[in-house]
Amino acid sequence: MAMTAKSTITAEAIVDRNLTLEIVRVTENAAIAAAHWRGKGDEKSADRAAVEAMREELGKISVDGRVVIGEGERDEAPMLFIGEEVGIGKGAKVDIAVDPLEGTTLCAKNQHDSLAVLAMAERGGLLHAPDVYMEKIAVGPGYEPGIIDLDRTPTENVEAVAKARGVTVADITVCVLDRPRHAHIIDELREIGASIKLINDGDIAGVIHTTDRDETGIDLYMGTGGAPEGVLAAAALRCVGGQMQGRLVLDNDEKRARATRLGITDHDRKYAVDELASGDVLFAATGVTDGSMLDGVKIRPKHVETSTIVMRSWSKTVRQINARHLRDI
Repeated sequence: MAMTAKSTITAEAIVDRNLTLEIVRVTENAAIAAAHWRGKGDEKSADRAAVEAMREELGKISVDGRVVIGEGERDEAPMLFIGEEVGIGKGAKVDIAVDPLEGTTLCAKNQHDSLAVLAMAERGGLLHAPDVYMEKIAVGPGYEPGIIDLDRTPTENVEAVAKARGVTVADITVCVLDRPRHAHIIDELREIGASIKLINDGDIAGVIHTTDRDETGIDLYMGTGGAPEGVLAAAALRCVGGQMQGRLVLDNDEKRARATRLGITDHDRKYAVDELASGDVLFAATGVTDGSMLDGVKIRPKHVETSTIVMRSWSKTVRQINARHLRDI
C-alpha cells in the first residue's frame, strides 16, 4: 500500500484519527462492489451493490453514527436511509453523509470519475439537506476569503480568481455540469475566453477537482446540482481549506416544506463551506472508474487494486492511498 500525505495541524480534533483508515475501507469496498458492474448498462444493480457493501462496512466502525445524507427517506430506501443508525453504537457521535456510487450512469457506461464517497463529521456538523437542487460555486485552497460569491456573475468570479493567480481569464478553467440549465453560464464563460471542462455527470467529482488545481487543471466549479452532493463536496473542501457557497433551490411549496421539516427555515440562505460541513470533518472517495484524480478499481487475477483520497479538516491532511486487496475481499 503506497501512501503520501500533506499535513498542517490546526484546530481541536474531535473524531478519532484512527477513523481515517476505517472510512477508507468503507469506500474501498463500495467501489469494488460497484466495479463489477462497470460498463454493463445496469445502473440499479451497480448502485445496489455499492450501497450493500458500504452499509456492511459502516456497521463495523467504532462510532455512534447516523446517516444525514443518504439514499433517501426510510420509506424510499431499505438501507443507508436518512436517520439510519450505523456503526457499532460506541465511540464518537458522528453524522455521516454517503454517496455509495457517485455517477451511477458513469459507472454503467464505464466513463470517467465514478466514485464511492463518504463524509463524517462530529454530530451536527453536516447540513441536513433535502434532495433538491443547490446552486454551487467552489474554488480550491490558497485564496483570500470571499474570493467567490454566488451573487456575482460568472465573469466577476473568474476575473477575481485570475487576478489572485496573476494570470489572464484565458488561463482559468471552470468545471460545469453539461446541462441545458447551464447554457447561460457556458455562453458567458466562452464569451470572456475562459476554458470550460464540461462533465456529463458526477458533480461531487467536479467540485473535488478544485481541491488540487495542479493535478486536475480545474480552478473553479459553477452550476446547479444535487444538494446532498453539495454537502459531500463541501466536506472535501473544508478539509483542504477551499471555499464554496451553496444555496438551495426551493422553487415550490413541496420543496420548501421538505426543507422546513429538516430544520431549514431560511429558504434563501447562502451557505458558506463551513456551514455546509463544520467541526472536525473526514472525507474519503475511492475511484470506481478512472478519473482525473483517482484511478478506478483494477481487478487482477489474484487481487484487486484501489485508489482512494482521504482528507481531514483538523490536520488538513490529504492522503492518496493505493491499496491491494486479495480477491476474496
